[in-house]
Amino acid sequence: MKHSNYKEFDNHPAAFQESAGNSSDSPENRAVRCTLCPHGCVLGDGKSGICRTRVNLEGVLYTTAFGNPCSISIDPIEKKPLFHFFPGTEILSLATAGCNLRCLNCQNWSISQISPLETDNYRLQPDAVVEEALKRSVPAIAFTYTEPTVFYEYMLEIAQSAKKRGVKTAMVSNGYINEKPLKELCRFLDAANIDLKCFDDKIYRTLTGGSLDPVLNSLKILKESGVWLEITNLLIPGVTDSPEMVEKMCRWLARKGFIDTPIHFSRFFPTYKLSAVQPTPESTLREAAQIASTAGLKYVYVGNNPSLNGESTVCPGCGKVVVHRSGYRVVENNISNGSCSFCGEPVAGVWG
Repeated sequence: MKHSNYKEFDNHPAAFQESAGNSSDSPENRAVRCTLCPHGCVLGDGKSGICRTRVNLEGVLYTTAFGNPCSISIDPIEKKPLFHFFPGTEILSLATAGCNLRCLNCQNWSISQISPLETDNYRLQPDAVVEEALKRSVPAIAFTYTEPTVFYEYMLEIAQSAKKRGVKTAMVSNGYINEKPLKELCRFLDAANIDLKCFDDKIYRTLTGGSLDPVLNSLKILKESGVWLEITNLLIPGVTDSPEMVEKMCRWLARKGFIDTPIHFSRFFPTYKLSAVQPTPESTLREAAQIASTAGLKYVYVGNNPSLNGESTVCPGCGKVVVHRSGYRVVENNISNGSCSFCGEPVAGVWG
């Protein structure tokens, strides 16, 4: 892979667009509506959307995020986090710049809150990404770090190529995407971890600039499409950590058929525009995990807090540890043919 100071894009047409102007207007003045995500940005000529990656050029929408990732690395799959999808393996992770949300607590704001035209990028076409995974004997590719929705066309073509060559793909996403593009992606995607920020629309809008309902709809679509799904919920003190909100979220998940979907409660640390907020207390994490279990969710994890030992998988039948984890490392795996080796209880997941 060759690193470069790539500061232009290849005029790759963007999917999911429609005219938003008068068809009699000259191309230079014609507006375009982007229909990729719920924002539905209407762009005048030469303008880009909220995500900073999609631009209107003479009445046609193009993506500036194709074939030019700004970050590539090989991670443990547990880092995504994906705990029930080929545990203990590695995953090739990549991202372009840009995001369609404005989260006050963004961890990767230095690349998510700028355009691909402002980052130092690799030049890597979709087939080359798959080749890289195969060359390094990595069984899966993750679209992660920023928001994969904003490099949708690139992600989709990588997933299509990977599917043909037996490489798995996973999306680590905020879930803020419209139904039609998500369903198209699900035809080729193998797994996803969706960051469910909170369970209150007003807080969602203040914290992220987005809204709750589209994310809940994405969860349903992924589940119905057979994509392996896990959920992350970051508990920000005084913002997203109220027991009442956590209980409401968990009861909704149980009621909608997500009892076998792993949920990861993640500890917050001060960052970006919430640098004055204190880290999540351990007691809050313990309480959230208990609320989720009481609501009927079978696989509940606590992340970003090693002292709580909340990252091992417990059999829902006999209560024994079936996947023992230490940090991002799998120490012991007692799952055989998708079931607990001790009692034979099926354990939901994709175990290889």
